[in-house]
Amino acid sequence: MLTVTSVNVNGLRAAAKKGFVEWLADTSADVLCLQEVRAEPGQLPEAVRAPEGWFVTHAPAAAKGRAGVSLYSRREPDAVRIGFGSSEFDGSGRYVEADLPGVTIASLYLPSGEVGTDRQDEKVRFMGEFLAHLKDLRVRAAADGREVLVVGDWNIAHQQADLKNWRSNTKNSGFLPEERDWLTQVFAPTDGGYVDVVRTLHPDVAGPYTWWSYRGRAFDNDSGWRIDLHVSTPTLADKAVKGLVERAATHDERWSDHAPVTVVYNL
Repeated sequence: MLTVTSVNVNGLRAAAKKGFVEWLADTSADVLCLQEVRAEPGQLPEAVRAPEGWFVTHAPAAAKGRAGVSLYSRREPDAVRIGFGSSEFDGSGRYVEADLPGVTIASLYLPSGEVGTDRQDEKVRFMGEFLAHLKDLRVRAAADGREVLVVGDWNIAHQQADLKNWRSNTKNSGFLPEERDWLTQVFAPTDGGYVDVVRTLHPDVAGPYTWWSYRGRAFDNDSGWRIDLHVSTPTLADKAVKGLVERAATHDERWSDHAPVTVVYNL
């Protein structure tokens, strides 16, 4: 069995003070991927920078206090790569991948965007480059007899079932038609060739949501978005036996505005 968890921690230093350290001690994950770490390794407490029993790679952003991804694994990876060969984005703290036996696992933090701003233009450029990388990665991995799993905060809700208030968000970044079409390309067998693992495991439900705004009572009302995804090659997706969102019991027990997304693969 291979258990993989992904979570946007919304600032790892803050999360560490609010319950992440205790959660990390209890998790049964073999691989843990974090996004929006927002810290240099030297700024992190030892308990999360280099916890006992984990091999850890941190990929902070060049821009201080922004983005940042990390990848923790119980066994030492055969290889680790930061970035995906992009002159614009490799220093932005948005992607790290590691080779483990039979599978390449990556932590992704796709830009969030904002309609009508440079941030949305950045998101569109990232999407274009990243789809090309996904296709190349799948081909290279297949040649080596490996599967691929890219987990993280994709910052796009693909279908109406992936966010509670979809009607009021059709013109907002994260649910724009062109963004959703891009994810459709990622999941098209004749294009990206990947599978949305949790949606495959839960085909006929709303959500399960992974992010809830801190505004209002979004969490209490389960008015969320499913934007934290496990995206894998089809053969690996077929081996997924369980997928769940580790939603906190109460609003006060949350240590991030996102919840961990965990999938168990029977390899």
